[in-house]
Amino acid sequence: MKRIIRTSNAPSPVGPYNQAIAAKGEMLFVAGQIPLDPQTGEIIGSGDITQQTTQVMKNISAILKEAGSSWENVVKTSVFLTNLTNFVPMNQVYSQYFNEETAPARACVEVSRLPKDVLVEIECIAIIN
Repeated sequence: MKRIIRTSNAPSPVGPYNQAIAAKGEMLFVAGQIPLDPQTGEIIGSGDITQQTTQVMKNISAILKEAGSSWENVVKTSVFLTNLTNFVPMNQVYSQYFNEETAPARACVEVSRLPKDVLVEIECIAIIN
C-alpha cells in the first residue's frame, strides 16, 4: 500500500532510497533533501546557508507537487544543520513557505556532517489531498 514518488524536478537519490513514498494514499514521507540542482546534480550555494536552504525548499516543493500535495499539507519537518549558527538565516528562508499559525511541527538539530558536505538537509511528512 505504498506509491513511489519520483520527479525530475528534484535531484535523483544518491543512495538506496526514493524521493518520497505515499503511504495508503494519505501520507507522504519526503526523504531528506540537500541543495542539489536536479538538472546537474551539483551542489547549489557552496558555503552559503541561504542559497542552500532555498534550493532544498525548491526540491521539496517539486516533490510535494509531483505527489499531489503542497506546503499547506506539510505536518512535520526535520531540519539538519551542520552548525546551529546557521539557524537564523535558514529559518528566514524556511519561514517563507509556511503561515506561522498553521506551520508544521518541526525538529531542528545540529549534526556533525551531511551528505556531500552540505550545510542543510530537510525532510518532511505531508498529507496528500
